[in-house]
Amino acid sequence: MKLFGFNNLTKSLSFNIYDVSYARSEREQKDYIAYIDEEYNSERLTGILFKVVEMIGATVLSVSKQDYDPQGSSVTLLISEEGLRRKKEAVVSHLDKSHVTVHTYPEYHPTTSIATFRVDIDVSTCGEITPLSTLDFLIGSFDSDIITMDYKVRGFTRTDGGDKLFIDHDITSIQDYIAASTLLEYDAVDVNVYQSNIFHTKMLVKELVLKNYLFNTDVYELPPKLRLQITENLRREMIEIFSGTNVYHKE
Repeated sequence: MKLFGFNNLTKSLSFNIYDVSYARSEREQKDYIAYIDEEYNSERLTGILFKVVEMIGATVLSVSKQDYDPQGSSVTLLISEEGLRRKKEAVVSHLDKSHVTVHTYPEYHPTTSIATFRVDIDVSTCGEITPLSTLDFLIGSFDSDIITMDYKVRGFTRTDGGDKLFIDHDITSIQDYIAASTLLEYDAVDVNVYQSNIFHTKMLVKELVLKNYLFNTDVYELPPKLRLQITENLRREMIEIFSGTNVYHKE
């Protein structure tokens, strides 16, 4: 379609994942911290964000990253959606205020022996670019037990004939942009406000394989009753995070 003038449509994707684990002993808790530091340090996260920027056809203008003590990290990229234009004064100029950020929040609770790791990624773009095409890559880049995604389109642009456009692409659900093979692994729920161009999807992994949630512990070394108890605790934790309420842990 032909557009007229400045396109100020802003498209924001918020992608949040939770990786739940079981860390009962002090050794397991230390192993959990080491795992987080190795898998989700700022260097690896920066590489993931650079790939996201490449996928949406943008250019990185600046990078800010930080690893925290004892764990956790943040990365922020300021991006431009057009090639950099240099004036005679050799000053780089850009009109868009697009950015990509990631923040991590690791924690464990000694009472429940549950370790939870949350990753928040926000992609905000202006103009014609939509960040939804990066969802499959983001989901595949992390071990995700629970995923929540929010997508919002704000502002408007005009067609060549003068009509306003408050969204410039077809969408009925965020799930439309996720591979069918990925959706088979999760239970997914939508809450969409179509009139406001607000889309929300949350996903909960269907199958829980206990060995994937333990740290340096052979699942068959555990008594059957304990295996069932740990599996139940993990599933309850996931359901509460997915539901956003204390289903089992009443205050």
